[in-house]
Amino acid sequence: TEDEITVIEREMKEFWTELKSVYGTEQINQTLALRDSCKESIKVLSERWSKKLKEGDLMIDKIQEYRNEILQQNKQISENDKHLTEVKSNLNHEEKEKKELTDSIQELKEELMKKKEIISSKNKATKERVERLCKSKELFEERLGLEIRRIHNEQLQFVFRHIDHKDPDKPYMFTLSINEQGDYEVTSCTPPLDCISDFQQKVRETNNFSAFIANIRKAFTALSYK
Repeated sequence: TEDEITVIEREMKEFWTELKSVYGTEQINQTLALRDSCKESIKVLSERWSKKLKEGDLMIDKIQEYRNEILQQNKQISENDKHLTEVKSNLNHEEKEKKELTDSIQELKEELMKKKEIISSKNKATKERVERLCKSKELFEERLGLEIRRIHNEQLQFVFRHIDHKDPDKPYMFTLSINEQGDYEVTSCTPPLDCISDFQQKVRETNNFSAFIANIRKAFTALSYK
């Protein structure tokens, strides 16, 4: 170090002063040459060590820089792992929701198919009933003076005549449909009959349609005498 060099130079000066008083010029010159050689060696050694120290400082700085980079990379890796875990969790959740949605859609499809089958079966039964009623049209018209008309929404309108002896052409009518449950349902009656709901209930229980028509005609006939 610089302090050591200063001490050495001071000691050499003292040594030179003592040597000069004891030895002659030749010895002094030899000693000076030796001193200069030592000083040069010390200078070279000092420069070399100074360079080494600077290189060491640079190496330490570089190592610290590398350590900081590694720490930053480790932090980034940790954050990426956390994000990857969250993404995997979200994907698993989405897969679960997708499966639940698919199952729900399948259940709805199956339920819809069942409802379609039920509706188709009811529609078929309704059409068959309407067709049977229409087939009975001629019989009812001939025996009861009844006219059967098919109107909107698959409803049938029953028109009785020859009931009122004072006005044989006066119409007495009611409208019949088959509801979603497949039951007969009277939707209108002109003139109104108080007993129409009882007739409706009875035909639902017995399925005896001819008796149903006959009872309504009797009720209209009784009403005409009032």
